Amino acid sequence: MTGSGDGPSTPGPRAARDELTRLVLAEENLQSVLERIVNLVTQVMPAGAEASITLMRDQQTTTAAFTGELALQLDEAQHGQGYGPCIDAALSGQFVEITDGRTEDRWPDYITTFLRSGALSSLAVPVPAVGLAACLNVYSPAVGAFTDEHRHAAAELAAYAAVVLTNVRTLQEARDQAENLRAAMASRAAIEQAKGILMERYKVTADEAFRLLTAVSMRTNRKVRDLAEHLVLTGELEL
Repeated sequence: MTGSGDGPSTPGPRAARDELTRLVLAEENLQSVLERIVNLVTQVMPAGAEASITLMRDQQTTTAAFTGELALQLDEAQHGQGYGPCIDAALSGQFVEITDGRTEDRWPDYITTFLRSGALSSLAVPVPAVGLAACLNVYSPAVGAFTDEHRHAAAELAAYAAVVLTNVRTLQEARDQAENLRAAMASRAAIEQAKGILMERYKVTADEAFRLLTAVSMRTNRKVRDLAEHLVLTGELEL
């Protein structure tokens, strides 16, 4: 995807922010939000620019969303080498820019790939999401492609993206907790039903019925929940 012009106009960043505010989090997942963000970024960057978002989680660095092969290739080059502007920006929380790759002396191995891919300038803007190290990357085939307006727009969208990412992450955690609770309740219900069957069948107490289940679980290397569900459905339990 390419940008919409040589420089962002005032309505560009505003329109992008407005679209982000219209996201209905209940209808979005993390991937769809990230894809929406990088596509919006290219709308306010110079023509020919590509964008990506790098996420660092559990000591793993990944490209979570990108608008073209150039962005993906340069992200992955940094991931493979373990250093580069996007990683520096994500970890330091500082804005990192390459104005002219031909004279850039930082990250020498990466710069070789950077120039060979056709890029000449880039922006790496930290995305300060809660509990997540992330970076918004913009790559351009032109020298000195980014003006102060572009830098301001990128920083503003990165900050707003951080809010969206944090909200989506919080929502997903809430969904996961609800699903775990639902599964736990279903598991408990099956175990209670299985205990009732065993109590009636063998005239034992609730504790003794549960001990029967756990003994079979240890002997057969099957989960108590699975044994309980099988007993409830079939009436069978190999003692």
